[in-house]
Amino acid sequence: MKIAVIIATIGRKALLTKVLKQLEKQTRLPDEVIISTPDATHVEPYQSRHFNITYVYARTGLAAQQNAALDYAVRRFDVVTFLDDDLLIVDDYLERLAAAFEAHPDWAVITGNLVDDGARRGGYTFEHGLHVLEAAVARRDTETIPAEHEAANGSNMSMRTRHIGDLRFDERLVLHGWLEDIDFTYQLRRYGLIISLNTLVSVHLGVRSGRASGTRFGYAQIANPIYLLRKGTIPLRFACVQMARNVAANLVKSMRPEPHIDRWGRLRGNLLAAFHVLTGRIHPEYAAKIDPPRVTEAVTT
Repeated sequence: MKIAVIIATIGRKALLTKVLKQLEKQTRLPDEVIISTPDATHVEPYQSRHFNITYVYARTGLAAQQNAALDYAVRRFDVVTFLDDDLLIVDDYLERLAAAFEAHPDWAVITGNLVDDGARRGGYTFEHGLHVLEAAVARRDTETIPAEHEAANGSNMSMRTRHIGDLRFDERLVLHGWLEDIDFTYQLRRYGLIISLNTLVSVHLGVRSGRASGTRFGYAQIANPIYLLRKGTIPLRFACVQMARNVAANLVKSMRPEPHIDRWGRLRGNLLAAFHVLTGRIHPEYAAKIDPPRVTEAVTT
């Protein structure tokens, strides 16, 4: 089984180098790591002694960058694993992943266990993220317990390439591509189960650089679920829960906003999207046209 790790990145070249060095500790190394970025200025020259690194270039936007990597990888590898550029994974992640795919041919997608998200706390340094990961691994269950889901978490998700074919991430979901992972993996359910594994432990650092403005993100919180609902790739229940939960959180917490989350910006984006829904002209691409305020934040739910 040949496994490629795909990392889409922008504006985090020092952190990316640390993440690549951390990947070298995997007990089952990736056959190749594919870095997708707008141009070479977003990466530091780095050569690994343990695996090949390929750089592909695409227009800015998570979906577009992931698609450029898929175009390269889908016919070269058996499995592709998408990892966020600020995600740390347990050292036996790929070893356990390969074993799970080999033992369960009816599993189409596997997602890991995100035990902590620094974006909810203002972001973690790389060193603190490692400490959190080590503590989580120390108390990890010894038994692997699979759980079935409707879709996968895009921060760390893996899939068999034979099921992907010509399927690509929807590039109408611009910028950070909010819910692009749900849209993509929901369509893979026709080929097999989508499974999360508790032993595939990971920690999201949630660093603030290279992220979306609160207003743009707030717009996507409404526009993207409605677009995907009309597209038919998410159920009504999921779309309604997503929108209601996000609007409620932004409304309540805007009274006493967290220092690391632009709640007022998110609420403005929510209201703008709601207005576009009422006037019948909502579309996900509009998020890119919103002038971002000076405050930026790490994307979290």
